[in-house]
Amino acid sequence: METAETIALVRGTLEIALFMVAPLLAIATVVSLLVNVGQVLTSLQDQTISTVPRLAAVAAAALLLLPWMLRKLMVFTIAMWSDFHPLLR
Repeated sequence: METAETIALVRGTLEIALFMVAPLLAIATVVSLLVNVGQVLTSLQDQTISTVPRLAAVAAAALLLLPWMLRKLMVFTIAMWSDFHPLLR
């Protein structure tokens, strides 16, 4: 396997991983900012108050985005396996 092929394979894998996780990271960031603003305004600094809403939002988003994520992952996997023969050289 050539160096360029290896770099292309790793780059494609990292791109699909970042593309799939970006919505979940964005949701976690927005929820964290909202909860932190609420904590500052009310002076409540309990860690549970900031963790539970973030986990609930990410879990709900993951359930909603799961079909989309699985479809993207299946397309990437099928594309990689269908063109796997040149990588064996």
